Amino acid sequence: MREMLYLEDLKPGQRFRTHGHPLTEDEILAFAREYDPQPFHIDPEAARHSFFGSLAASGWHTAAITMRLQVDSGPPLAGGMIGASVEMSWPRPTRPGDTLHVESEILEVTPSRSRSDRGFITLKSETKNQKDEVLQLQTSKLLVWRRKPL
Repeated sequence: MREMLYLEDLKPGQRFRTHGHPLTEDEILAFAREYDPQPFHIDPEAARHSFFGSLAASGWHTAAITMRLQVDSGPPLAGGMIGASVEMSWPRPTRPGDTLHVESEILEVTPSRSRSDRGFITLKSETKNQKDEVLQLQTSKLLVWRRKPL
């Protein structure tokens, strides 16, 4: 069990790195069939003739894996990773055989002005493959709880 982090424990510049997740073609196809059934995500032959040139995971699949990695082995925020807002981009496609991990850095810590039990952090997260290529870039504003007074 990891020690939970509260707002008081966090500061700009803190970094976190998750474990890895190897991504298979079968996972890409199953996710895409269910949630993003575009030809370049569900049909390797159609993908060869697309913008991507070969099978590519849905960006939403990459986002879902990112979330799972963050929850399992990213910053252990007390109360969970509660999103207030997010900006996300996918500079490179995620491919079968990629092993994804997430590297995050706290950019800002802001106590709430109106609620003494919480605040917000701004967290920049890069989802990378085994070649250290950035596949997803995400900047999130997350609610973080303060410690309860003794």
